Amino acid sequence: MTQRSALPFTLDEQLCFALYSTSLAMTKAYKPLLDKLGLTYPQYLTMLVLWESDDITVKDMAARLNLDSATVTPLLKRLETQGLVARVRGVDDERLVYVRLTKAGSALKRQAREVPAEIFCATQQTPEFLLRLRDDLTRLRATLNDYMDH
Repeated sequence: MTQRSALPFTLDEQLCFALYSTSLAMTKAYKPLLDKLGLTYPQYLTMLVLWESDDITVKDMAARLNLDSATVTPLLKRLETQGLVARVRGVDDERLVYVRLTKAGSALKRQAREVPAEIFCATQQTPEFLLRLRDDLTRLRATLNDYMDH
């Protein structure tokens, strides 16, 4: 392992800046595509979770998005206002709030199916490279989460 004092210290050499600026560029690439759907990027991620597994608790939704419930609640309120989701209290446990797709929310999935292909084209990378990058970033996130939990 490299000695700590020998690690690079300029902005462009920082891993965090490479990740941050790439995240900004990715979000910017998504914007015109999501504008057509009437969604923001965080709303799109929320809808992706629901399209995978409808009827999920707010707590589980927050965990899936790596956010806290207080951050997810305003997202869900806006999606509910748009008529894309409904929030309902649990029958057996009223403390639980479930999120369900409406017919409009389910229908939006058909339009959204084109988004990943558009982003793939925008990256101008091979599928193999992008899959490896995604897997590497997923591993890095897990490692950092483990580090922060201990």
